[in-house]
Amino acid sequence: MPELSRSQIALYGAVAVVLLLLGARAIRAEGDAGSGFDPIPVRAADDESGFSLQGGAGSDVVVHVTGAVVSPGVYRLPAGARVTDAVRRAGGANGGALLEAINLAARLADGQQVVVPKRGPGGVPLTSGGAAAEAGPISLGTATVEQLEEIDGIGPVTAEKILEYRDQQGGLASVDQLDQVSGIGPATMDSLRARLQP
Repeated sequence: MPELSRSQIALYGAVAVVLLLLGARAIRAEGDAGSGFDPIPVRAADDESGFSLQGGAGSDVVVHVTGAVVSPGVYRLPAGARVTDAVRRAGGANGGALLEAINLAARLADGQQVVVPKRGPGGVPLTSGGAAAEAGPISLGTATVEQLEEIDGIGPVTAEKILEYRDQQGGLASVDQLDQVSGIGPATMDSLRARLQP
């Protein structure tokens, strides 16, 4: 049997790697087709051109940005990103946005929904349906003192404590975490669960 040169070995190695990758891709596509599961496309933070179906990396957060932004959608951002980064990633606020109604400095939590309210008559925040923002759940990650004060049992002092606790924790993934804030009892927790979302 003749001796193979280095370039021939490299060529055969490259062909073998390509065939392995194609085979793995075919097996994965076959498994996805049979599962009935259609993953939601996630836009990666560095992917300006479109969607990416990358798996969840431990150092990333995936957030849903909706409301008065140019390109609402689900985005993957690096851990430690802030609400302002998510709004910027969604193309920025559109002309009708009421950015002062949300905390742009709040740290993002995985699975969080960032709702940028629309400016209504008299500067009142509106939801996408046109109703006043207080009619729907408030995003825990972007809630302001004013929004928290509208919830039964929450006054200005407790609202400030909630925001301080959220900032100390670097964001909150669950409304139930607010049980750790002093001054919040079982009845207040029920009100919070009804009016807030992660």
